[in-house]
Amino acid sequence: MHIPPYDNRNGPIVDVNDQRVPLTYFNIVKLRRDEHFTSTAAGYETCIVPAHGTIDTIVAGPDFAEVAFTGIGERTSVWENDPSAVYVPVGATADIVCRSADAEVFVGGARFDVAYRPFVVRPADIDKVQYGSDETKTHRKIKHILGKSPPGRVGRLLVSELFTVGAGGWSGFPPHKHDTDRPPVESHHDEVYNFRFRPEHGFGLQLLQVDDDRLGHAYQVISGSTIKISRGYHPSVAAPGYEMYYFTILGGESQRPLIQYFQPAHAYQVETIPGIKDMIAKFK
Repeated sequence: MHIPPYDNRNGPIVDVNDQRVPLTYFNIVKLRRDEHFTSTAAGYETCIVPAHGTIDTIVAGPDFAEVAFTGIGERTSVWENDPSAVYVPVGATADIVCRSADAEVFVGGARFDVAYRPFVVRPADIDKVQYGSDETKTHRKIKHILGKSPPGRVGRLLVSELFTVGAGGWSGFPPHKHDTDRPPVESHHDEVYNFRFRPEHGFGLQLLQVDDDRLGHAYQVISGSTIKISRGYHPSVAAPGYEMYYFTILGGESQRPLIQYFQPAHAYQVETIPGIKDMIAKFK
């Protein structure tokens, strides 16, 4: 469930066919200027997103010529400006080259079996939504990197960056889950989070309640924490005085659109949180 921060030495934090969240993949790659890394995840489509720094990426696949994307990443941290990204299809490899003094690169993936074509996402392409309010302690901002897009471009993968707005507050509330494939009521999506806080020594809690009638669990998360979610209701909260960011990867079992099922005892609060219905519609 909770993976504390550690030096993964550019090896997957959530590898292909993970026992808990087999529909998702996650790696953090750290490079210095001119260093290379070849990213590949057999059976998974991936999205390469610099957390900070600038990279070039050359994508090569068995049924298309190499495609080069240059100057990916225009920010010094996840707190500054908007992200850029490169979509890497199933069966392809991506050669990542650092073009800044250093770079930290997130690689998120979802299991899929159809090879599409690579493409780049620039800051102008990011789909943003902000909802909630200070009064309801639910004020947050989402930057969809791979959110809504035409069919035939992305298979099962959704990638976003989520921020609490202000210092402290709730996210993923009302409690919701997506562990049972029963459209149109709910979809099955495995999910992976990687957290960051500002100031960096901040912290929050990730809650998980698998059964409606039983108490759940709480995991303290800090900068660099990774959370794997396969089932259950899973709201999170940032401690007062700290801003919380998390990189979010969703992999669908049978479809890309995410259908959240809100916990019945708390579902009425969907009607009390400003803009939350727009947020729900964006996860498509």
